[in-house]
Amino acid sequence: MIRAKVKPTQVSEVEAGIKSLFGALEQAQPEGIRYASCRLADEVTYLVFLEIDEGIDNPLPTFPEFHAFQEALKTSLAEPPTTEQLTVRGSYRLF
Repeated sequence: MIRAKVKPTQVSEVEAGIKSLFGALEQAQPEGIRYASCRLADEVTYLVFLEIDEGIDNPLPTFPEFHAFQEALKTSLAEPPTTEQLTVRGSYRLF
């Protein structure tokens, strides 16, 4: 899980990047990956969840939209993102 806080002035740019990336993922339908991006109620904090099946290479770096989004985040972040490992204990169609 990644938690990232963006500058209020950059929310629309971040939202556009998310839309572009998830559009590309929907079109390509890569196997073995579950990926979600959520915005919290403060409207500037995002949680990103990523699960990759064992034995599968992360397909995200193969998408130009992913690289463009990562590049845009360099100027959009209000503070450094934090990463935490999670162990899914239960899930219904999320993971």
